Amino acid sequence: MVFDAYNSKDEGHPLHASPKLAYADMLDNLSVRRKAGGWKIYMPINVPKPVLVVSLVISFTVFYLLALQGGDLGYIHAHLGIIGLELLLSVLSLTVVTVMLYACRIRSRTRKATICLISAISVFLYMYDHGERFEKHGFYNLLVFLVIYIPLNVAIAIFYVLWCKVENFLIYFAAASVISAIAASASLVHYRRIFDQGLFGSLKHSSEECGWVGRNIPFVDLLPSGTQNFWAGSMYCKPEAIAIKAFFDAEGVLQVDCGSHLENIYVDILPETREWPLKDKVMWHKYNHLVLERSVRVQYNKDVPFAVNSTTQAVVVRCGSSSRIVTRVGPPVSSLPEYVPPTESDTRAAKNRKTTITQADFASVDTMQASKIRPNVIFLMLDAVSHRQFYRRLPKSAQALRTLHRPGIHRIYELYRYHSVGFSTDNNTRAMYIGEALATKPNPLPIWAYYRDRGYVTARVETGCDDWARECVGNKFTSHAFSVGNRSLDYELTSPFCLPEYYPNVGNAYGNFKGPYSIKARCLYGRYVHEWAFDYLKQLRQEFRFNGRGKGRDHRPYMITATFLEGHEGTGEVLRTVDDSLSAFIEDIRDSGELENTVLIVGADHGLHMGLNFVYSQNGRIEHQNPFMAISVPEWLYQFSEDYQETFGLEKVSPFKANEQRLTTPLEMHHTFRVLSDWPQFDTENWSRSLFAAQKAGRTCEEAGIGANYCMCKHKTN
Repeated sequence: MVFDAYNSKDEGHPLHASPKLAYADMLDNLSVRRKAGGWKIYMPINVPKPVLVVSLVISFTVFYLLALQGGDLGYIHAHLGIIGLELLLSVLSLTVVTVMLYACRIRSRTRKATICLISAISVFLYMYDHGERFEKHGFYNLLVFLVIYIPLNVAIAIFYVLWCKVENFLIYFAAASVISAIAASASLVHYRRIFDQGLFGSLKHSSEECGWVGRNIPFVDLLPSGTQNFWAGSMYCKPEAIAIKAFFDAEGVLQVDCGSHLENIYVDILPETREWPLKDKVMWHKYNHLVLERSVRVQYNKDVPFAVNSTTQAVVVRCGSSSRIVTRVGPPVSSLPEYVPPTESDTRAAKNRKTTITQADFASVDTMQASKIRPNVIFLMLDAVSHRQFYRRLPKSAQALRTLHRPGIHRIYELYRYHSVGFSTDNNTRAMYIGEALATKPNPLPIWAYYRDRGYVTARVETGCDDWARECVGNKFTSHAFSVGNRSLDYELTSPFCLPEYYPNVGNAYGNFKGPYSIKARCLYGRYVHEWAFDYLKQLRQEFRFNGRGKGRDHRPYMITATFLEGHEGTGEVLRTVDDSLSAFIEDIRDSGELENTVLIVGADHGLHMGLNFVYSQNGRIEHQNPFMAISVPEWLYQFSEDYQETFGLEKVSPFKANEQRLTTPLEMHHTFRVLSDWPQFDTENWSRSLFAAQKAGRTCEEAGIGANYCMCKHKTN
């Protein structure tokens, strides 16, 4: 909109003349003003400017207040489009006022009063709601508001200045706009083409299988990397002032070298959290505080051997103002006693099993090798990372995954139509870990309990200072004095990620500028938070490989799960900080030879469900329901699955290649986990619903267990 430097009642106003004369007079006046160093903005609206300004300020305030409506997760999901529209109208109202303030003839007193009024209203709105939860989400609204308002007004201001200063600017602007539009259109065509591409292929569009709902235009791909959070600071971690060298030696003694800093060296011994009951693992208000309360600080003396309890997984070495986390796997896996699950919750009990078969039950399949091996399982869960976002932000990791496809040794496959069954982590991880998106059964044990009950060594790394069982199914346990971790895990690393340098112990732990959902680089003692987690994962793998080995069936396989939260923030930019560490992990496990006997799963629970792309574009909503999922399987397991499908399957197709293109969900992931935990025998129902069996062609969301409100993959006939 353009605005009047005149008042329509002024004598000689262009509207009082004929259209041609009015236009010529307007251009003449504009030309005179330009020679005088500026332009006169013309607005053919017969409204006093103070009235218009006040009306727009009221509009800005009302729409912003309306956008603050909150509720539970379901409410936000149902009203997200309305909230986004109200926020956009609020931005536009304030933008018009801003332009009027610097581009129109307004009395100085009126201009100052308007600025003061807007400032006061802004403070009021912030104080009224600056929350960061579903019920109160004012701070998220403020970020979205500023992300739109600031670039928009900077662009308008630049346009205004150039319009005033440059001859024939509108001609240049029109030409530049046409060129930009052509370039953007060509780029969008390219990004639409690569949207569904993966490691070795892409989603194939066919009438038999479902397709993405609506016009999938990935506008977000037009933004250069770092654009959405450049103002949040560097994406690198500042190194500690003192380069501390510290490790546990073979005898379990802590060795510390702080260089020339020899005094006031302290060690914080972090508590082992695996045995804690559910009541002690309430995130945000309790878990992190108990970690701090139960940590023990001891002064380090290099002349006295420094040993810790055998179950301690991590300590923090502090030299002056610098600190370093030191992890180890304790106790050694070779000293773990044989685990005997409680009778009342033994997942091997007959009541929990259906008819099973062994591979030897059918002679048409060569099962000699498969029947002797129990595969290791590693699951890296990247929270809130869509299929496209994985390739957008993790190019090194994508390239590393491609190198895992070595037919004859191990193969990797990707699920192009992998679809979430709900909105958030709770629904989708429940589907993966207990087989239900909405928990209905009492005392549900996570999938790692199934592995431990069957002789696996189990370990879990949680980088968000929370406990999955407590937060996602805690309300289904009859007693919160029960330790799910002690029941289901041999090793757990969480306590380092509860430290206040990363996880705030006052205020909101899930803020936008510090903590596990921060839009800034997530650093802890000079390194990315995820780097400490990958260090521990490497220690686990080394311990399990070299100290957990037995011969034949005495071999103790392992099951590791690790959760990384860098994808869970509104700008979608922090995820790129994980690329180097994740790609290095993939390359290391490839070179170690572990994949010959290990199923590696790299995937997500859902795509990003916040930020501009999700709120304002159909592409964002599609990405939300299309998380990344790729699985590497040993050659012997691949061949067995192919032969089993050929012998007993309803379709004579490759199950892996078929499932790449078919609609799959976290529910199939659950049955895949179950099949692997039972190996070398398996429940036939679990097998038929797992990713080792070809899932039904042409499945609908309803058949796959996806609610109508979340379905983003439909057949054209629907």
